[in-house]
Amino acid sequence: MGRGGPPEPELVEEPPSVADLVARSRDGRHAASDHLEVAALTGVTTIGCRRAGGGLAGAVFVSNVEAGARLAVARRPDVVVFDGSGAAIPPIDVDRRVLVVGRGGESDAYLNTYRRLISDVILSVGCDAEGAIRGDLRLLPLEELTGRVAVFTAGATDASHLAADVVHVSANLADRAALRRELEGLDADTYLVEVKAAAIDVVAEHALERGKRVVLAANELVGDGVDDAIASLAPARAAG
Repeated sequence: MGRGGPPEPELVEEPPSVADLVARSRDGRHAASDHLEVAALTGVTTIGCRRAGGGLAGAVFVSNVEAGARLAVARRPDVVVFDGSGAAIPPIDVDRRVLVVGRGGESDAYLNTYRRLISDVILSVGCDAEGAIRGDLRLLPLEELTGRVAVFTAGATDASHLAADVVHVSANLADRAALRRELEGLDADTYLVEVKAAAIDVVAEHALERGKRVVLAANELVGDGVDDAIASLAPARAAG
């Protein structure tokens, strides 16, 4: 679920391509919603839902997640993963919970103690937190990077590990004005983008107008014990 989710639950069964996302944007729809990102990067069937508001304990003011859950159940899957939005928790009773803690979070501020107590696994990303498994995000291009590469993210993601001639790194996907200023003087052959914020309607459009390649980037979570901790939450019938 997300603030930019669709007004009605949207089923995505095939991973959208860059061309599909651009067409969606040109049609006036948000082309970088979380469910589109997950579908494009993993190939997993996703259902996009919308929420508004989010109280200190994670309760939302309104959402269509319940309708999305019915749509998921109708497909008879082994596992359904409900993805939260910001600090908001999907309003659905679940069997297991994963809490993700980022930089600057305080363990017991507001109702964070409650969040920790209801969670089966706590992951700290880019930081250390008491009782948490430490993980870090690493950009993972879905295709080979060629020529001069410009990287666009929504945060301060490190690009030093990329096997490419990186000539520009931007963390301004959420700042369209700053993004457009950067693009004006950019000389690159390949644009590597996270599927966030203005990735499609600004960056991809700019690249395609100039005949440049657009490659989507996933954020791979790496860290000792991370995979095992997540896999342990899955029911036995889905473990294989």
